Amino acid sequence: MKDTFIRILNKIPREINVAVSGGVDSMAVLDFLSRGKKVRAMYFNHGTEYGERCEKFLIDYCKIKDIELCIGKYGERDLSKSKEEDWRDQRYSFLEGNNLGNKIITCHHLDDVIETWIFSSLHGMSKLIPYRRNEVIRPFLLNKKDVFYNWCDRKKIPYIEDPSNKDNDYMRNYIRNNIVKHALVINPGLHKNLKKKIIDLNSN
Repeated sequence: MKDTFIRILNKIPREINVAVSGGVDSMAVLDFLSRGKKVRAMYFNHGTEYGERCEKFLIDYCKIKDIELCIGKYGERDLSKSKEEDWRDQRYSFLEGNNLGNKIITCHHLDDVIETWIFSSLHGMSKLIPYRRNEVIRPFLLNKKDVFYNWCDRKKIPYIEDPSNKDNDYMRNYIRNNIVKHALVINPGLHKNLKKKIIDLNSN
């Protein structure tokens, strides 16, 4: 039986920033938290065609829901880094530089944990996504992505899909779209095993 409820890791402050991407996970989390917290949405536009479409989608959504929205824009490319790394670094710089003194929630989930674990393992050092990075916290690491699809379906929350998620030229996408399913054949309990590791690491 699939999980249908959202599980939280550790406590979430009363006032919080939520990093949103327009995707199902961040839209579910934004709606979930806005029902009991004072939330402020933060969106980083990567300068792609999807980024522009997503920005408009979020402006319209947040206006309807009366949620404050802070928008950042991708700057000059750092050629010493891969595109994925540069996007990530500029995004975190925007988030941490505009958080108004409140914690920032990113909507990483258990499927992201598996992808990161596989990616890092293939490079010789298994690693889990940490709960905290400076002012960023990740309280939703114990949930499969299906939980967020279920939430959006039940609550009629709109979301959009980034078409670049199907582009296997990006290593993260290649792992998600091709390797994870084979890893789960070898170890069907991988979600459960990594969830236990996350709980153990954050039990104190």
